[in-house]
Amino acid sequence: MSPRRTWTELFFLDEPTAFAAGHRPCATCRSADYRRFRALWETVHPADEPGADAIDRRLHAERARGRAKRTARVELAGLPDGAMVARGGTAWLVQDRHLLEWSPAGYLARVPRPAGGSIDLLTPLSVVDVFRAGYRPVPHPSVRSVGQR
Repeated sequence: MSPRRTWTELFFLDEPTAFAAGHRPCATCRSADYRRFRALWETVHPADEPGADAIDRRLHAERARGRAKRTARVELAGLPDGAMVARGGTAWLVQDRHLLEWSPAGYLARVPRPAGGSIDLLTPLSVVDVFRAGYRPVPHPSVRSVGQR
């Protein structure tokens, strides 16, 4: 692990999972993705101070309430691909017209995305804004093979 107060190695199943946990692409090991994410972030959040430290501070504030995961109640119909939601005690990835059931090993099931209604959003709202602006998080390869439930 890196020395304290620099950066911490974190590993997630995929980008949507990392974003739902309140993290951004690494500026060192995923430099191109970080630059693309940061450029879109600065476009949709122009009042924020620029740079990784400012992004990290905002994500930290949005991801937790004490030790509890912070969520937002939102309309499902308006969510972009890549957002993660909680449904029935399980995390789901919004992908096209479907929700894909998340697991630590990959996605397990695909169900039709309900046309309306509200749902608990796991991905920070500031990141969802970046998705709407054009950032496309890369999901785990299991999204291509997961079947209908």
